[in-house]
Amino acid sequence: MNRRQLLTAGAGLVATGAMAKAQNIGLPEAAVMNTAATQAPLRPHSGPDYNPVVTLNGWTLPYRMNGNVKEFHLVAEPVERELADGMTAYLWGYNGQSTGPTIEAVEGDRVRIFVTNKLPEHTTVHWHGMILPSGMDGVAGLSHPGIPPGKTFVYEFDLIKSGTFMYHPHGDEMVQMAMGMMGMFVVHPKDPTFMPVDRDFLIMLNAFDIDPGTYIPRVMTMNDFNLWTWNSRIFPDIDPLVVNQGDRVRVRVGNLTMTNHPIHMHGYDFKVTCTDGGWVPEAAQWPEVSIDIPVGAMRAYEFTADHLGDWAIHCHKSHHTMNAMGHDVPTFIGVDKRQLTGMIRKHQPEYMPMGTAGMADMAEMSMELPDNTIPMMTGWGPYGPIEMGGMFSVVKVRNGIDADDYSDPGWYDNPPGEQAYEWTGELPEFASKNSSQTLLTQKPNSKG
Repeated sequence: MNRRQLLTAGAGLVATGAMAKAQNIGLPEAAVMNTAATQAPLRPHSGPDYNPVVTLNGWTLPYRMNGNVKEFHLVAEPVERELADGMTAYLWGYNGQSTGPTIEAVEGDRVRIFVTNKLPEHTTVHWHGMILPSGMDGVAGLSHPGIPPGKTFVYEFDLIKSGTFMYHPHGDEMVQMAMGMMGMFVVHPKDPTFMPVDRDFLIMLNAFDIDPGTYIPRVMTMNDFNLWTWNSRIFPDIDPLVVNQGDRVRVRVGNLTMTNHPIHMHGYDFKVTCTDGGWVPEAAQWPEVSIDIPVGAMRAYEFTADHLGDWAIHCHKSHHTMNAMGHDVPTFIGVDKRQLTGMIRKHQPEYMPMGTAGMADMAEMSMELPDNTIPMMTGWGPYGPIEMGGMFSVVKVRNGIDADDYSDPGWYDNPPGEQAYEWTGELPEFASKNSSQTLLTQKPNSKG
């Protein structure tokens, strides 16, 4: 997993009266991730078996057993996150990352989560959607005092229901979430035969407002975010969802942005099988090709990967599939800029006029950009620029993918007759052949 370790055993423990005291002397080690690559799933080493999730461009937090209790250690701290190649953000997160590591456990487990605060202000952790004692709910000043800088608090509770939940601060929440503090908490069913899947992907929708050339998010932004991310990662550097043909696949999507996101997947229809309120009974599951993820909510859907190919998956709000959005950019479609271009080039010889025939040329040109930013449209496929960014990735369905293989298999090679082609005045051989077969197999109508 390429994890380095932080915080040695024997550090002191601070807990309020409302929190259970730890039975051990030292803290569990706090694992840290230093890469933005998707990590292999973390297989369970105790208790009931389950199929672990795969967090796109993320990882799962390891735990230790202390008697019958699973112990985890979260560290709230400033982090550097590579949003995409060529762009790094100075964020706040957990254990070296934003978003934080995924926590996985099993229905019926008792968990003890140590939270060490290395931020410059107090923080808390709210376990979003989980049923637990009110003193463990993580609302600063209501559930318990905020965790002061340099201190460690303990959250301890039983996992009484399975499902997909989230965690984030509920102390100075606006600032801390805008800085990237959030993660996912997956509770697997106690019965491993309940709702089984072969591949289980996890996506956290989050957003930032970072001006080109800068590194720190603008925390006072309400709606006009310019970077839309999955697990604090931007296309084209969001990893693909790699699937073996025939796999039963689940995609869990949580939303901690300030707006809803209609997540659309190409090539398939699917059934919505879970919300953050619980599992949807089979008789109540409904078919979709797009599922709207409300603010502060989670939706999970499932499908069987029957169709080979490279299939886009993205937010269907078009601005959310762009990077470094400039909200004040004027529309130049149909404008004759030749005279203006000549005037500007007298002072700025490298000026390139753009936008008079749409914006697609932006994906093909290599324009000079400020440091630490990325183009508004980027990413290349096998046939040219994909002209996307932000909340966009690809579901890659192949035959012969091993169970634990999530590496990128490359681009799909469409078989003859299964790719759109240019009309040149006559049908190519494969199309002519198919047309002839169709004519021969058609039955005469009732009029002879």
